[in-house]
Amino acid sequence: MNEHAAAGRERLQVYLARRGIASRRAAEQLISAGRVEVNGRVVARLGTTVDPTRDQVRVDGRPVGRAERLVYYALHKPPGVVSAARDPRGRPTVTQLVPAAERIFPVGRLDADSEGLLLLTNDGPLALRLTHPRYQLEKEYHALVDGVPSPEALRRLAAGVLLDDGLTAPAAARLLRVVDGRAWVAVVLREGRKRQVRRMLATVGHQVRRLIRVRVGPIVLGDLPPGAARPLSPREVAALRGASA
Repeated sequence: MNEHAAAGRERLQVYLARRGIASRRAAEQLISAGRVEVNGRVVARLGTTVDPTRDQVRVDGRPVGRAERLVYYALHKPPGVVSAARDPRGRPTVTQLVPAAERIFPVGRLDADSEGLLLLTNDGPLALRLTHPRYQLEKEYHALVDGVPSPEALRRLAAGVLLDDGLTAPAAARLLRVVDGRAWVAVVLREGRKRQVRRMLATVGHQVRRLIRVRVGPIVLGDLPPGAARPLSPREVAALRGASA
């Protein structure tokens, strides 16, 4: 079912989610509970559509403000920076590195000691799809490990290894290069457990010393310097939507 029933109109729950009122599921619950008005009339039907430029929407009697411009950024997260909008411990966060006037948030996360590509946006519905296990969005990592993984170790990674939270899904793993007795290994995942790449490589006998995410779906890190951010192009945003359709 399309989010947009006609040109210029969108489903009411999508409208509310895009404006940060609630997640789409929570917005559906608000509508079903009769807490949403459109042009002064209570609407309880989930198929209702609105024109964002004309219709007046209220939730619990409060008007819904105009939508923010949707923005999309790629960031090269340095180590030591937290993948959050704010941190109660006062550590630097990824949103502090992105020059956006809009309120944005990271799509997924990278551990504080990991680095590389992180996407940030204020497009809640797209962010939800990109992180949902259903879509199995590929994420590619380059890991510097102690020692040199054998072909058998790479085969184990590809087939799936048993971690304390279960067997990992099949992954792609290949040796990139060897430097002073340590190896760079590429690992491509379609799932996102906590510290998964580090745990997988440790299970086959190789401690990770550095971990860089170089790709999220169709978006690549490229030569973006650490700590720098850039807006995604319209073509890249369309590619992300296609990857999570």
